[in-house]
Formats: sequence, C-alpha cells, structure tokens
Amino acid sequence: MEFDEMKKIWDSQSNQTLYSIDENALHNRILSKKKRAQHITNISEFLGIIVYIGSSCFVAAVNFSGQHGNIFIYLLAGWMFITGGCLLVSRTLRRKGDSRFDRSMAGDLSHAISVATYQVRLSRFMRWNVLPIGIFVLLGIWHSGKSIWIAAGTLIFFVLANYAAGWEHNVYKRRKRELEILQSKLEIET
Repeated sequence: MEFDEMKKIWDSQSNQTLYSIDENALHNRILSKKKRAQHITNISEFLGIIVYIGSSCFVAAVNFSGQHGNIFIYLLAGWMFITGGCLLVSRTLRRKGDSRFDRSMAGDLSHAISVATYQVRLSRFMRWNVLPIGIFVLLGIWHSGKSIWIAAGTLIFFVLANYAAGWEHNVYKRRKRELEILQSKLEIET
C-alpha cells in the first residue's frame, strides 16, 4: 500500500467523499521499507569489511612473497585495510545510533530515512573509493612493466565498475527520496 492509496468513506452528513489512511497498513509498509534498508546496509557493510580487509591481507602476502616487492601494491593493500577499518567503525557507530528512534510510525519512518541516508553515503564512499584503488592498481601495473594492453583493460574495468556503482547509488537515492516524500506527506496531514 502506498500513501496515495486511500480508502473512500462516505460522510452521510455532508454527502462528500472523505479519505482516510489505514494507519496500520501504512506503519507496516514503513516497517517493511526500514527492514529492507537495514538488510541491504548490513550486507553492504559486511561484504565491504570482509572484502577490503581480506583482500588487503591477500594482496600484501602475495606481493611480499614475490621476488620484487611493488610499493604501489603495498600502498593498495594499506588503503584497502584502512577502508575496511573505516567501514567497521562506521558500522559500529551506526548500530549505536539505532536506539535513539522511538517505535512509533514517525520514529520508524525517521529511522528508515536515517538508514537510507547512511546507505547513500556508504555507496557514494564506495564509488569514490574505486578511484584510489584504480590508481594504485594502474601504478602497480606500470611499475611492474606489464603490457599496455593489461593497463588499458584494467582501466576499462574500473570505468565500468564506477558506472555500475553510480547506477547502484542512484537506486539508493531514489529509495531515500521516496521515504522523504512519505514523511513530508505525513507531516502535512498532521
């Protein structure tokens, strides 16, 4: 049920059609959107933490065991480890802030908007993070003397990854905007 789907009620005294909101259905819809936003955010955080920290350890170990250590690959490993640590700290702070919302319809909607805002910021951060990772990888390829075609293919991959991240970011922005519109409609009604 969307906000605009309302029940018609006939007012027998004024012979006019009135509209009312099924508050339970609306609250359930808000809870559903909040749960979906939390689920996506949790998955994004867990994947980011595991992938960045795990990849940084793997990349550093492989580079260390190689004959010629590549400074740019060590910088890449360090950057990915720091990124994973930032995601872990950010997740902890977000989870601590969840208790500040009351469990009313307005509180649940505010909580859903807060989670959606966090997800938009997280996706923006992850999208911009493609840039330093791409630079470190390309510098690592250049430093190791690999073919220009490998560098070109890698560059194309990172451009496509940035495009896909932009598409994902816009999906999260639309979901957040839907919640903000719902909140403004509810504020107008009250």
